[in-house]
Amino acid sequence: MSIPIFIIKRLIHAIPILILVSMLGFAIMRLSPVDPLGELRITPGIAEETIKAEEKRLGLDKPLVVQYFIWASGFLKGDLGISKTNQPVASRIMERVPNTLVLVITSILVSWCIAIPLGVFAALRWRSKTDRILTILASIGMAIPSFFFALLLLIFAVRTGWFPVGGLTSVGFEKMNLFQQFLDLAHHLILPVTVIATISVAGIQRQMRANLLDVLEADYVKMARAKGLPENKVINKHALRNAINPLVTLLGFEFAGLLSGSALVEMVLQYPGLGRLILQAVLELDLNLVMASLMIGTIMLIIGNLIADILLKFVDPRITLG
Repeated sequence: MSIPIFIIKRLIHAIPILILVSMLGFAIMRLSPVDPLGELRITPGIAEETIKAEEKRLGLDKPLVVQYFIWASGFLKGDLGISKTNQPVASRIMERVPNTLVLVITSILVSWCIAIPLGVFAALRWRSKTDRILTILASIGMAIPSFFFALLLLIFAVRTGWFPVGGLTSVGFEKMNLFQQFLDLAHHLILPVTVIATISVAGIQRQMRANLLDVLEADYVKMARAKGLPENKVINKHALRNAINPLVTLLGFEFAGLLSGSALVEMVLQYPGLGRLILQAVLELDLNLVMASLMIGTIMLIIGNLIADILLKFVDPRITLG
């Protein structure tokens, strides 16, 4: 099956997934015992007509099924509705999506560029002191809660003043040249990327180590060594390409998982990303904003898995798309 046909089929299969996710998310939000207009109802001096007008604006005066179809029809037309702050949801989402994509993609690149070599290095020195040290460090990295780690780095940044806290750019960013803008953006990304990548590196490094150890015991690797092939060729051409396959498969889940995993980190470090916006929307029961964010997260998971499957085809030509 060619790649374009494979992509089309996967996108068609994604339609029922999006429908089910939207129905489930909508039902959970609407059936919540918390009243979305609770704060408005208890505010002194608010007239009943004002509350009813707000119910009508948010569509709360209609049956649940009717509310869902109104939202779904608007979503298909590209109309994401109005948030509780009386701002278009689409504009609020689009303000944060580029920031989150920069954070997620940078974290993935950093974690993979560090974790893969460390995993290979540890596997080739199995049971040595280096291997044990790396295993201990990976265990510590997986055990540290991201929220706690982000808080520690926040305290460190405030006390030392070495890193900016909050925001993505500095004042006067527009007046900087391209190189200065790049440095300023990288400076603001150091803290959030460090928190997210540290936890990701720990898991990927341990899995890469375990995969490579299994592959090194395979018969075809022993045969390659018996033929007298150089050790670097045995590792890079035969063992490494097969050991990395499971990690490529998990790339899609990691891409979507970082969206939810970065929410607390963004909240602590005051990073203007989508995860922080979603968390605030959930706490405020902002239905339109939560639903739009939920659908974006689902779409990211689908696209991430699609990219992972295509990359897996290039990594291992024996795999067929179908």
